[in-house]
Formats: sequence, structure tokens, C-alpha cells
Amino acid sequence: MTLEPEKKTKLRTNALNLFYGSHHALRDITMDIPECSITAIIGPSGCGKSSLLRMFNRMNDLIPSARAEGEAFIDELSIYAKSTYVPDLRKKVGMVFQKPNVFPKSIYENIAIGPKSHGVRKKVQLNEIVERSLHKVHLWDEIKDCLKHNALTLSTERQQRLCIARALAVEPEVILMDESCSALDPESTMRVEQLMLELAQNYTIMIVTHNMEQAIRVSDWSAFMMIDEEKRGILVEHELTERLFSKPKDKRTEDYITGRFG
Repeated sequence: MTLEPEKKTKLRTNALNLFYGSHHALRDITMDIPECSITAIIGPSGCGKSSLLRMFNRMNDLIPSARAEGEAFIDELSIYAKSTYVPDLRKKVGMVFQKPNVFPKSIYENIAIGPKSHGVRKKVQLNEIVERSLHKVHLWDEIKDCLKHNALTLSTERQQRLCIARALAVEPEVILMDESCSALDPESTMRVEQLMLELAQNYTIMIVTHNMEQAIRVSDWSAFMMIDEEKRGILVEHELTERLFSKPKDKRTEDYITGRFG
């Protein structure tokens, strides 16, 4: 597949495989993700969408039986090279989960915890980072007077935006979002989607979504995955979203987006 001329590749996989013990979960995933764009991963439940997303910041390493084969890169950094320092990788590649996973701490500490873990100690710097991160997700004006309040007191939507701000606080290059709107009402979903579009001007974003309308609304590229006959997750088609939904190249993609299966 040829990327748009003005977009360089930010993430790249070549014959990437994932195993959970003896189970072959993902088979030979090869794709290029352009920088400063939104890529949506769609497909039926159980096809490995979230597992693929987690491979880009090695979250699957937290599962003892998980094992990766093949290649994955962020720019020229080999994600699975033995020399790759995983904490630095996760600084580059942040993640936002399906349900807001705020810490039972103050709003301020939820943002400051990442920079602190990477060595930022001066209060002035931390204050600047907290304010800047909350501005980026349009939360500063809403909660600037209650930064000492427990983050769990926020609404679900504000908690999710706080989680995005927390990811942004360590200045990542890539943001992974695993069904990050599925717990939100339509109005809140619209606000988070608008935020995604704004952030994509400066960050590379990958989302997993079961909502094909959402993929159409926000993504530049879409990747359709499914399960093969041996119960392995495979990548069927990766194309510009407009093309994939209007003129899919593979009949399996057409069958899925038209509701014939999945």
C-alpha cells in the first residue's frame, strides 16, 4: 500500500505474530501507519484488535504467556528489540483504555505522576505540564479550581479526558485508544471524537472501535481484521477509510461493513 506523499510512516509492522502460550492470536500482521493521522481498527469481537493495539507499546508483556515474533517499529526504533527500554517506549506510545482508569488521587496528581516518574521534580515545571495537558483536552477551564479534588469525583467523560491528558503529559508521539468512547453517552462521545481530530494534527492516533460510524467520522485510515479458520486474528484490508467503506477490495470486508457477518 502506498501512503499519502506528505505523510511519513510512524509505525510499521512486518509479519508480526502474537502468541498466548500455544494459542496463535495474531498472524503475520503487516501494515504501515502514517504520522499525524487517525487509524481505526475494526472487526468482529475476538479477532485481536486490542491485542494488536497493545503490541505497539508492549502492554502484552504484562501477560506471562505472551510472546511476539516478527517486526514492529516506531520510526526506526525496533519495538521488540532486546535493547529497547520499555519505559521509554511507553513514554513515546501512550494508551487510553475502554473505561477511564483514573488513579484514586487528586486531579493534579493524576497528571503529574507521569512526568514525576520520568524525573521532573520542580513544582513550577509540574504546574506548567498539568495546565498545558488539561488545556489540550479542554478541561482546564472546567476544573482548574478543583485540582486538589479526587479525580474519581469527575464525570465519566471528564475522567476519560483526564486519562488522555495524563497520556499527553509525558509528551508521547503516538496515542493508542482502545474503545475509549464505548462507556460514554452520544454527547460525550462527540466531544471526545472532536478532541481526537484536534490531537491528530500533532500526534499519531490508533483507535479500536466496534462503531463503524465512528471510524467513518474520525479516521483517515481503517484496518479490517477478522478470525481465520484456525482462530487466528488476521489483517484483511488496510486502506484509506473513505475507500475501505465505499469500495472495499476484499469481499470479506464488504460483508462485514454491510452487516452480512460480525
